[in-house]
Amino acid sequence: MKPANFLTTASLLLAVFLVSACSSTPKSYVALLPDADGKVGKVLVQGEHGQQLLEKEGDAAFLDGTLPAEPISREQLERDFASAWRSLPLLPEHFLLYFKTGGAQLTEESQALLPQVIESIARRPAVDVSIIGHTDTVGDAELNARLALKRAKLIADILREQGLQLQHLSIDSHGEGNLLKPTPDETPEPKNRRVEISIR
Repeated sequence: MKPANFLTTASLLLAVFLVSACSSTPKSYVALLPDADGKVGKVLVQGEHGQQLLEKEGDAAFLDGTLPAEPISREQLERDFASAWRSLPLLPEHFLLYFKTGGAQLTEESQALLPQVIESIARRPAVDVSIIGHTDTVGDAELNARLALKRAKLIADILREQGLQLQHLSIDSHGEGNLLKPTPDETPEPKNRRVEISIR
């Protein structure tokens, strides 16, 4: 049985290796943690003395398979794995910024989200940022491709003005070719007038 996703798997493996390496009496255990969006998967711990299924957040089991899975306190986890948590890289983040129709003016809600985007970039020592512009299906496809690029460049300029240390910045336009909300041609759809920002 596999955990729900890679992040859960990565968290579990860190837990295993840390306790094995640092414990003076080696009794290693695995603890089940939620992934970045709060989902909890499952993991089967199989050892020489049996197997235990972890399926609730905070459940823990010894690696050798002895004893049923049981909850472990957050305080205990923090004591055992504090250095591992501190050494984990920041997870990628994704933002959608929306535009008013027909131009490169952000909506008020997206304007208010910009400080969060800037903060996400600023707390990474080396950062790779991808910015992709999009439009809805109103108007000519070629003009929309240019408008989407204009939107992406606007956001890139805003980020550069902050003096952020960008290791790599890519700017692209998908025009009306990659709709977030599929619509017929000549349909004004606010969710499609956007810039997607990926921060790694």
